[in-house]
Amino acid sequence: MKMAPTLALLLLCQVTLYTTVTSKTVCGRPPITDGIDETTLKRVYEVGEGVTLTCERGYLPSTTAPRRITCTGTGEWTQSNLACSPKMCAIPRPLQPLAMGRTEAPYKSVLNYTCDDGYVMQGANESKCLHDGTWSNPPPLCKAVNCPLPTPPRDGRIVHDKPVTGRTIMYGQSWTYECDRPKAPSHERGSCRADGTATEPPVCREVRCSIPPSIPNGVITFAVMRPHGYKEKVKYACNEHYVMDGEAELQCQNTGNWSSKPVCRAPCTVGIKRGRIFYNARKLWIADLKPNRVLHGEHVAFYCLNKAERCGYPVVSTCNDGTLPIPECFEEPGKVEYNLRPKTLPSEITMCASPTASPVNPN
Repeated sequence: MKMAPTLALLLLCQVTLYTTVTSKTVCGRPPITDGIDETTLKRVYEVGEGVTLTCERGYLPSTTAPRRITCTGTGEWTQSNLACSPKMCAIPRPLQPLAMGRTEAPYKSVLNYTCDDGYVMQGANESKCLHDGTWSNPPPLCKAVNCPLPTPPRDGRIVHDKPVTGRTIMYGQSWTYECDRPKAPSHERGSCRADGTATEPPVCREVRCSIPPSIPNGVITFAVMRPHGYKEKVKYACNEHYVMDGEAELQCQNTGNWSSKPVCRAPCTVGIKRGRIFYNARKLWIADLKPNRVLHGEHVAFYCLNKAERCGYPVVSTCNDGTLPIPECFEEPGKVEYNLRPKTLPSEITMCASPTASPVNPN
């Protein structure tokens, strides 16, 4: 029975002690903004304890407001409007157009340098804005690449695109390799490359192309049907009313193959029996198109009806190798309408004020 008061007193003391310790007010680390030096700040401060805020290296105070703050009894810090702005490095004038008109860059900024193809960098490819407002490295120089003079092929020579002086040539300069006839170079062109090396010389060897190939709807003109040597040529022509697509001349290449042969594109027939068209700057009835022939690549306009506005409009179609698409909007008139009421056809009534259809795509 004597133990109860003692136990109650002990519990009371523990509660009192706990209350005293936990009710004590402190302040945590002060809130800081970018650029404020936090290396000297503590995690916890007592009430009444003060701190003078400073800017870290590379930053400048942008305000003269009070820098010293104090921990108050409410656990909050007094107000400070200190803000730190980074020091600036002047962007080199030649680089300002690339910096979108900016003339300065903030502390810790990095400039990365590259040279165009055909130029070699002399200096550092990177520069950092330092805390004192200077750059860690000056802008590098980009020096043009030079190549040694190219070596001509055995049994051949080099023909430069531009006159060459001295013992080097600049990046991008090019030339042609030629071999003593009837030999051909394994590759015909060379150049000074971005890595400072010139194209290796070709091998000169004899080349023959097979008998020239024939083409549909065309003929070979002024040529003997035999194998041909390097750079020999043959010429083609298309049959009447066919249009040539490609080069008329073929040349025997250094690979032993002919250059691409042309194609003779077929004419088209306008596939309507009744109606009016616009062709070769003339508006004419289909019966008056004699012969009914349109060459490859030529345009024909068909007349369609805008039923809402009761007006006509032309839709262009193009002859493509024997095919002339008829516009979907075109309606061929019947015999009675065509013969007795031709003035009511879309080609004869008022034309629409604005186009209402797109040209027909022959593909």
